[in-house]
Amino acid sequence: MGRPFRSRSRAFRSLAVAAAALAAVGCAGREPKARPTVLVTATTPEPELLTHEVAEREFRAFITNDDVARAAGDERLALTWTSDGQSQLTAAEFRKAAYDGDPVARYQYGEPRLLVPKLKLDIYPHWFVAVVPRSVQGKPKSTRTALMTFIRRGPGDRWRLCMTAELLPDAELPKITVDDDGYATALNVADTSMLIRPREVPGIQATIASEGPRSVARKVMKAGKYTTGYYSEVRKAKRKAEDKDLSLQKVTVATPFPIFALRTQDDGGLILYSLARNSLLTVKDKKSGAKPPIPPEAAHLLDGTVEGTDITMAELYQFAAIDPPRSKKGKAKADIIAQAGSISKASTPPPRNS
Repeated sequence: MGRPFRSRSRAFRSLAVAAAALAAVGCAGREPKARPTVLVTATTPEPELLTHEVAEREFRAFITNDDVARAAGDERLALTWTSDGQSQLTAAEFRKAAYDGDPVARYQYGEPRLLVPKLKLDIYPHWFVAVVPRSVQGKPKSTRTALMTFIRRGPGDRWRLCMTAELLPDAELPKITVDDDGYATALNVADTSMLIRPREVPGIQATIASEGPRSVARKVMKAGKYTTGYYSEVRKAKRKAEDKDLSLQKVTVATPFPIFALRTQDDGGLILYSLARNSLLTVKDKKSGAKPPIPPEAAHLLDGTVEGTDITMAELYQFAAIDPPRSKKGKAKADIIAQAGSISKASTPPPRNS
């Protein structure tokens, strides 16, 4: 029974080879036809005009999705709705909650007042500010007025929260200039109609924080907790460190994050921006084998050990300031009216000779 089967198999193979040969001969006399090219086109999202309705929709979308992420303790989900400095602060907030064994804070919001600038359809980024009462759930006396700035960098990007500052207890929000349709006027960061150009406001504050009450920058910005107060705070912290045979360096610097500005009714501006405070804590005698203690405020960002003799820390703060119109008399000064932030990063670099 095996032989006939092998014979049939050989026959089938012979037929297949013959058919292939005939097909080759038949095709030899014809020119090959070009195959049609399949074109794959990428669709570009259409720009969407920023309106009050869009701002309202996106604010509601954020507070809903942010609450879902916080309720679930899902840091990754929360970060998909933030950008820039707000992402750093959100990540640090989740990490601190995990370190302390507490749930991440959830917020309750009142009705927002939306400051929506009139922006061109196809020029990005688009942005707006929501001024809204906000409190931590379970803490009814925690209500503060939050200035939340949202940004969209392109038509294919989602709206994200990039900055939040809370109005200081004794501060008032300035009256914002709006047109007949209720749209605010966005200012260029290089605008010279105010006492300080918006892009220079962070640098002025950082200068006063570094130089103190005698700084020349004090001529254009008021003294306060986040200017001269920073200077005094650092001096005290340095003295305490020296008493423990430690050395502390702390500097306030501008950040690469966006700066936003809106025209106020007195022809000044409301400026929203960020500042960083970078610290280096180290032992004076690096050959002694001693290590600096981990500051309590940075414990959740470290693993409990110090590899070398240094601890570096980065704090990130977000501000809103009133920038008065340029005046010949020169009496008015810029004033900080809102602030929020915390330590956002920390590390313990290994010894340099390792």
